Amino acid sequence: MELDALILSRLQFAFVIAFHIMFPAFTIGLAAFLAVLEGLWLKTKRDVFLKLYLHWVKIFALAFAMGVVSGVVMSYQFGTNWSVFADKTGSVIGPLLGYEVLTAFFLEATFLGVMLFGWKRVGNRLHFISTLAVAIGTMISAFWILSANSWMQTPQGFAIDAEGRFYATNWIEVIFNPSFPSRYVHMMLAAFITTAAVVLAAGAAQVLRARVSDPTRWQMRMAAATLAVLMPLQIWAGHWSGEIAHEYQPAKVAAMEGWWETKEGQPTILFAIPDQENKRNLAEIGIPGLGDVVVGGEKPLKGLDAFPDTEHPPVFITFWSFRIMVGAGLGLLGLGLWGLWLWRSGKLTAPGVFHWLAVPGGSLGFIAVISGWVVAEVGRQPYTVYGALRTADSVAPVPAEQVAFSLLVFMIVYAIIFTAGVVYMARIALRGFDDAPTGPPKEEQRAPGTPLGAVDDPAETAEDAVPAKA
Repeated sequence: MELDALILSRLQFAFVIAFHIMFPAFTIGLAAFLAVLEGLWLKTKRDVFLKLYLHWVKIFALAFAMGVVSGVVMSYQFGTNWSVFADKTGSVIGPLLGYEVLTAFFLEATFLGVMLFGWKRVGNRLHFISTLAVAIGTMISAFWILSANSWMQTPQGFAIDAEGRFYATNWIEVIFNPSFPSRYVHMMLAAFITTAAVVLAAGAAQVLRARVSDPTRWQMRMAAATLAVLMPLQIWAGHWSGEIAHEYQPAKVAAMEGWWETKEGQPTILFAIPDQENKRNLAEIGIPGLGDVVVGGEKPLKGLDAFPDTEHPPVFITFWSFRIMVGAGLGLLGLGLWGLWLWRSGKLTAPGVFHWLAVPGGSLGFIAVISGWVVAEVGRQPYTVYGALRTADSVAPVPAEQVAFSLLVFMIVYAIIFTAGVVYMARIALRGFDDAPTGPPKEEQRAPGTPLGAVDDPAETAEDAVPAKA
């Protein structure tokens, strides 16, 4: 395979977004978790929920910042490596991304400051509203980003002018395109599940380190219950998304399933080595006829032979990414049900095999999110806007050497900065709760006339600024 500017630009964008997507997937779920914790603290007055909040809010702040930084880099690539794509589709994609900034990012940025540094400057209920606003802002942000990406998957509500530029004819159809509802639900559930897996892994690590406390027990209970409840819903949402893809992107589904021939009784293939050059599967292991039952829809189900070779996505990557995603999801379902059973048995914080598996299991959510993105994006090839704009016609006229150099720089910088950030967040997550604050702060000494809640140190952290009980 020749590493021309097109391949290198695709690799660079894939590399950057693979880093970026982990942080929004984590922060969306973590923001919701923090809102639940603060709400429970206000409702029950139990310090255990406050300890958990103050513990995880520091990780949220770091992850949020890293997500913003990696997202900015992606935006620049639209104007550099993919300037032709930006020029042709900017009238449709641009407003959607602009709405994300106006309705979500400003909301998050405004209330994030209150959430992190406003404990003694606002009342407890107003602080809770700030946490809710940040959580809602992350979901609104995902709404617009997924709407834009889903429009690229199943475009509608647009026309193309004489110069080949796209413009919207119906914004409702653009925003709520056919694949958007299922993909949004699928992504939101993925975010909550990813966070639950990380929280469960952190709790399991604390158990193995013999640092069990009340917050450890509660975070493990909440995480295990979340996985056990949401994973069945995620399986349903994934099936829903697959049905939409089968209707609008049948070539993608054929590649996901490894179907080369159009026929009745398509199998569900469990294992195979797709050979795209010879249009066959090697070492195939499958269940005959089950594909018709799982996928549904028109019969016979289309194989890749129903499409020209130039319309085939890279089959090997799409096929195996789909199976990695499903395998990671089943692993998370197993951890959730196992953890729920241990909770009911009173053994959730007794060290055992479950805990040794739950620690690496914290990565399964990220693996599922990244592999699912690969299925969606690689399976869409050879198009950037499915059926309307090919990827080869979207890349900027940039020399391959420049793209290769910038890719190398990204890899080095990301390896240093993001590895350090992730390691630091992991250290915080694995730390126990022995030193966590156990109650309201002591009354500060204030000079006469100093407003209540004023602090001497403007750089006071959220952990130091423990709120008084409501």
